[in-house]
Amino acid sequence: MLAWHTAWAWVVIGANAMAGAWALGAHRVPALRRRELWWFTVAAELTVVMQVLLGVALVAGEDRDAGPLHQLYGYAGFVAIGILYSYRAQLRERLYLLYGFGGLFLMGLGIRALFLDMR
Repeated sequence: MLAWHTAWAWVVIGANAMAGAWALGAHRVPALRRRELWWFTVAAELTVVMQVLLGVALVAGEDRDAGPLHQLYGYAGFVAIGILYSYRAQLRERLYLLYGFGGLFLMGLGIRALFLDMR
């Protein structure tokens, strides 16, 4: 399961990078503002949820120690998704910026958590 958790981290990083870049592009280029962007963004955010669940299963089921900073980055990503969703009504005029930078933030958390383990 550890190999799956490590491999899935790259899916989390890539999916959120693409979703963030697409949303930032859509802010500037109206042709990129498509319904598929939101479906892809939801899928990218669900990869974070899956990653957190895999991590919890590793710690609880296989009695592994992840380290406090690694866990912090995982839970911060989980909470960030809720924060992004909660601000979407207030930032309706800047929705693409919110989800663009939010996707890149989630990507950054994934990168940091992944390389934290590689020490």
